[in-house]
Amino acid sequence: MEWRDWELFCEVVEHGGFTAAARVLGHPKSSLSAAVQRLEANLGLRLIERTTRHLRLTDSGETIYRKVRPLFAALHDTHSEALAMSSAVAGTLRIKAPYEFGAHHAGPVACAVMGRYPELAIRIDVEHDIVNPIAENYDIVFAMLEAPLPSAGIVIRRVFTLERGLFAAPALLEKFGEPRTLDELRQLPLLTGPSDPPWAITAPGGAVEHLAVDRARLTSSNAHVRLQAALAGHGVLRVTASYTRAAVAAGQLRRLLPDHVCEPLNVHALLPARQFVPAKVRCFLDAMEAHARGDPEAYIRP
Repeated sequence: MEWRDWELFCEVVEHGGFTAAARVLGHPKSSLSAAVQRLEANLGLRLIERTTRHLRLTDSGETIYRKVRPLFAALHDTHSEALAMSSAVAGTLRIKAPYEFGAHHAGPVACAVMGRYPELAIRIDVEHDIVNPIAENYDIVFAMLEAPLPSAGIVIRRVFTLERGLFAAPALLEKFGEPRTLDELRQLPLLTGPSDPPWAITAPGGAVEHLAVDRARLTSSNAHVRLQAALAGHGVLRVTASYTRAAVAAGQLRRLLPDHVCEPLNVHALLPARQFVPAKVRCFLDAMEAHARGDPEAYIRP
């Protein structure tokens, strides 16, 4: 019996179609379609009704999926826990991260860790939405949590705190003048994320004020889009200091109100709730922690 065909059928259903499943799994769409067709032929049952735009389970398909999917989930959990008992850092580490954190923190750490462990392969998917690491088969999901966790079975293993600042292009400051106070800052256009609450900023005296962001000049969940708008002089950007380091060094951006402190960016590492954490996951999180505290070489020393 080809159990892999059963699992691929579950993956197609889980991801809502052949195309999405092929993208996540890195398999050709044709191989997934062939697996489901073989399974249907072996069972003598029609499992999926295919149309040009939608995938719909038959009654038989719904029953089989409901019974089989938990078995494969349990098998993957057992496999991961067995690997966690070993100290070998090997296999494939699947990570999801928001753009800003993925590009400027998870990416450099991944390169260093792969250099240290040649048997480890890493996949980093850069997306903004929070996903369930169990349902999407990720080892680590990095997320900025502003709401409860998406479901049960997930734990927060680490929290990384990153410094943020306010930045603007010289062209914007020539037009509006460089702000010296928060009241003056309120007169400048802002570049925000769609889920941004009012920006919490601590003044030198310790008082915390909140900057309204409901009338932003540009709103985007992609930090790179906001950075491009800031470089073009369209508004003030609040972002991690490391993300703008090159632009500041080149004179393309200036830090505003450097004596004020922005609320830091807290990035949570979401993991499936398991008794054992695989060695590859522990290694990567330790490396991220060293990177966050400014000791980038610590995690690659033998």
